[in-house]
Amino acid sequence: MLETALTGSRRYWTWIIFLLALMGIGFLAYLKQFSYGLGITGLSRDVSWGLYIGQFTFLVGVAASGVMLVLPYYLHNFKQFGKITILGEFLVISAVIMCVLFIMADMGQPMRVVNIFLHPSLNSILFWDTIVLNGYLLLNVLVGWTILGSERKGIAPPKWVKPFIYLSIAWAPSIHTVTAFIYAGLPGRHYWLSAIMAARFLASAFAGGPALLIILALIIRKFTKFDPGKEAIQTLGKIVTYFMLTNVFFFGLEFFTALYSGIPGHSHPFKYLFVGLEGHGRLVPLMWASVLMALGSLLILIFPKARKNESILAFACVMVFLSLWIDKGFGLIIGGFVPNMFERVFEYWPTIPETLITIAIWATGFFVLTILYKIAISIREETAGIEIEH
Repeated sequence: MLETALTGSRRYWTWIIFLLALMGIGFLAYLKQFSYGLGITGLSRDVSWGLYIGQFTFLVGVAASGVMLVLPYYLHNFKQFGKITILGEFLVISAVIMCVLFIMADMGQPMRVVNIFLHPSLNSILFWDTIVLNGYLLLNVLVGWTILGSERKGIAPPKWVKPFIYLSIAWAPSIHTVTAFIYAGLPGRHYWLSAIMAARFLASAFAGGPALLIILALIIRKFTKFDPGKEAIQTLGKIVTYFMLTNVFFFGLEFFTALYSGIPGHSHPFKYLFVGLEGHGRLVPLMWASVLMALGSLLILIFPKARKNESILAFACVMVFLSLWIDKGFGLIIGGFVPNMFERVFEYWPTIPETLITIAIWATGFFVLTILYKIAISIREETAGIEIEH
């Protein structure tokens, strides 16, 4: 099936070359980081996690969101998701690959990743996060590739794949729950020390992931002959709406608890993020942009008539995605480190090499996604009109 990725239009190859160029620029920046160390980033003793870990955290949610397609289709026989499920499974694969790359970038030396397996520590949340992430990646590669291969042959998927599908459904929430535990289990970081952190992670994941998938599905419909299905896109729009509402509600609970209690350790991170603290407020414009986009997207999504207009729906999904990226991929991490243990404020901002490496990893993810989608779409176009019972 890989041979289908070697043919395509001029637009397809222009996109591939563009992604490869971004990957090349980022790789050169990574070589500098590899030789010099993490000193070229904006990280410090007081803010030891930054852009890399923020992207990792956000993308774990994108990966976990694949269950919102797999569960209705395979457990409840929601046939409207028949065309789009494979797109969700392949999005999971690219998201997990990016997660792994961001972890490697944050560790400075790639070989340090091997130590997680050579010297496992069962009481380390990071060890278990590595296990569930790689397990989820293997499950989606196995399931997605097997089902796509069966579709190309015009036959039903083998029965042995069904237990792996059910296992992936149960596995999906675990990857983001364990990631949330990395933060919620740190008693010295008041911003993260919350029993609702895992629930917030899942709510944002099940809003942001489907929002990205809607955008990708609309792009695919515009530039290829493959139609993921209008009803599938509209159903995903409802999922985004419900979980974005839940995410905003959960964040409101955190906000009320921190500020109404008046406990300095809990309120200071919120004040730093939204109004600034001790004259420092570099993230304030970003966080307010996130809030405004979250509320603006909900004002659109809660009205069915607006949601049914796919151009408006796409605009709302872009706002949802960007809002959650700012909140979860940036604000959540930095907010947890400010102020530090001694109630002092040390701000963080990514450097140019750090940003270039981040862009390169995103480009790598989209490169993998483009190849996988090219294969899937080519096969779907070959088998158009053929009904295969899963």
